Amino acid sequence: MSGQAENGMNWTADTENGHYRREANCTVLTPLLFLKKASMASPERTAIVYGNVRRNYRETYRRCCAYASALNQRGIGQGNTVAIIAPNTPALYESHFGIAMAGAVINPLNIRLDAKSLAQQIEYGEACIFLVDPQFAEVARAALSMVRRQVLVIDIEDPAYAPDIRVGELTYEELLAEGDPLFDWALPSDEFAPISLSFTSGTTGMPKGVVANHRGVCINAFSQLICWNVQQYPVYLWTLPMFHCNGWGFAWSIAAKSGVNVFMRKFDPERAATLILQEKVTHLCGVPIVYDMLLKVFLLKGLQLSHTVNGIVGGAALSVSTIKDAAQVGLELVHGYGLTETYGGPALFCYKQEDWSELPLMDQARLNARQGLVSLGVQDVAVISDLETMTPLVADGVSVGEVMIRGNAIMSGYFKDEKATDAAFAGGWFHTGDLAVMDPDGYVRIVDRAKDIIVSGGENISSMEIEVVLLSHPLVEYAAVVAKPDSVWGEVPCAFIQLRSEQVVSEMDILEHCRKHLAGFKMPKAIVFGVLPRTATGKVQKHELRRRIADFPAEQIFAA
Repeated sequence: MSGQAENGMNWTADTENGHYRREANCTVLTPLLFLKKASMASPERTAIVYGNVRRNYRETYRRCCAYASALNQRGIGQGNTVAIIAPNTPALYESHFGIAMAGAVINPLNIRLDAKSLAQQIEYGEACIFLVDPQFAEVARAALSMVRRQVLVIDIEDPAYAPDIRVGELTYEELLAEGDPLFDWALPSDEFAPISLSFTSGTTGMPKGVVANHRGVCINAFSQLICWNVQQYPVYLWTLPMFHCNGWGFAWSIAAKSGVNVFMRKFDPERAATLILQEKVTHLCGVPIVYDMLLKVFLLKGLQLSHTVNGIVGGAALSVSTIKDAAQVGLELVHGYGLTETYGGPALFCYKQEDWSELPLMDQARLNARQGLVSLGVQDVAVISDLETMTPLVADGVSVGEVMIRGNAIMSGYFKDEKATDAAFAGGWFHTGDLAVMDPDGYVRIVDRAKDIIVSGGENISSMEIEVVLLSHPLVEYAAVVAKPDSVWGEVPCAFIQLRSEQVVSEMDILEHCRKHLAGFKMPKAIVFGVLPRTATGKVQKHELRRRIADFPAEQIFAA
C-alpha cells in the first residue's frame, strides 16, 4: 500500500448510508416527561409543600393528568391558550404541566396588572379559559367586562386566602374532578410546538408576547441543572414569581430531579427563613432585594444555616454588603443572566473560581457582578461591535458591543409579530439589546442596556458601572442611575439611592466615595434619596425614575 489513506465513507451523506433520524433514535423533547418520570421513580416523594398541603409525585401527576383530560373533554387542546392569574401556588404549578399535557399553551399573567392591561393580554393572547385566584377576583372581573371574546372563567379556591370571591362558572377542583387521573395524554407531535406565552414587562404600549417551545424549555432545564450543579432531590423555595418567565423555567426543571416545591403566596422574609430551616431548602432564586430582606432576618435573629443553600441572583448586581452578609450566614450566591426571550435562563452563568473568595470584598463584588460565561452546551454567545457585519469584539474588557445569543434555549418568536421577530433574529443571532464587554478571561460583563447608556459630552457612560460603585458604599442598600437632560452636556448621570434603614448619608459622602472609583465625567451630577420603584419581580423601574426627573424642578434634583 502507498502512504496515502484510502477514501472512507462519506459521513455527510447520512440518508444514503442509513444514518438518519428514526422513530427509535429521535423522540420529542418535552419537559412534560419530567413529571411523568418523577411519578414513576419517586411516587411517594413530596412534590408540593404549601401551608398544610403536602402532595407526593404520584398524586401531583394524576392531578395534572385529570387537568389535561378535563380540558380535552371541553374541547381545549392544540391551538388554544389558557390564561391564569395567580401567585406562587400549587394550581399555577400544576397548570404548567396540565395545560401543556392537553396540548394547549399556558399564559401566566402578571399579578400586578391593572384591569385594562389584563383585558388587552387576554384578548391578544386569544385565551379561551381564564383561571383566577381569589386574590385577583375583582381586577379579573373588571378585566373580563372589557373582553369581547368568549372566555370560560375558573375560580381557584385557596383556604389560605380569604375571602373566597367567585368570578367563574366552576372551581378549579371541580374542573379536575371532570377529568381522568389516569388519562393517557399525548406528546406534542413537534417538539417546537408552543408550550407557553409570556408577555414581556413593556413600559409603553402592548408588551411583546414571547412564545416558548417544548424543545427549548426542556434543554434549558438540562442547562439549569448542570450549571447550578443541582443534585437529586433538591428542595426549591418559590421566592421568584412563577408568572415571570415560568419562574425562569424552574416550574419544569425541578421535576426532572424529583425535587420538592415549597410555595408561598407572597414573599415574606421571616416566613422564608422559617421554611428554609424547616424544610431544609437547598435552592432559591430572586433579585438582590429578596436576598437582602432574607439575610436581614437571619442576621437580626442570629440564625445560621446548617446545610448548603444555593441562590441564583438575577436582575441586578449584588452589593458588597450583601456578599458579606451571605458569607456570614452561609448562603451561596451566584449571578445569572437571561431574558424572557431566553426562557429566563440563565443564558449566562457567573461560574465562581476557587480563588475569588480569597480576594478583598470589593474585588469579589466586581467579579461576581459579571454576567459570566455562556450556559454549557445550550447557548453560544458573542459580544458584537459592528451590528452590520456581526464581527466579534476582542476580549479586552474595554471594547463595547451588543450581547447576541445563538443556541437551543431561545424563544420561537414574538406572538403575532413577525416584524419584531425578524428584527430580534437579524443576522442569525438573537439581539438582546444589552451592551457589554468581554473580559480577557472570557466572562461577559454587561455595561448597560442600549437604551440606558448615558451620552454626556460625546462620551458614553455606563449607568451600571456607576451603580456598582454606589452599591459598594456600606450604607447604600440599592441604587439606580439614569440620564438627566442637560443643556451643556446633553445628558448627565442622575443617581437614585435607597439607604439602609435608619441611616443618614449626605450627598457629599456619596460623591467622595464615587471619586475614589470613577473618572470625573462619570460622576453623578445629581443625587436623589428615597425608595426605588420596582416591578412585580423586584426590578427597578427606570422608566419611572426618568419620569420623576422630568417632573421635578431642577433645584430638587441637583442636590449634589
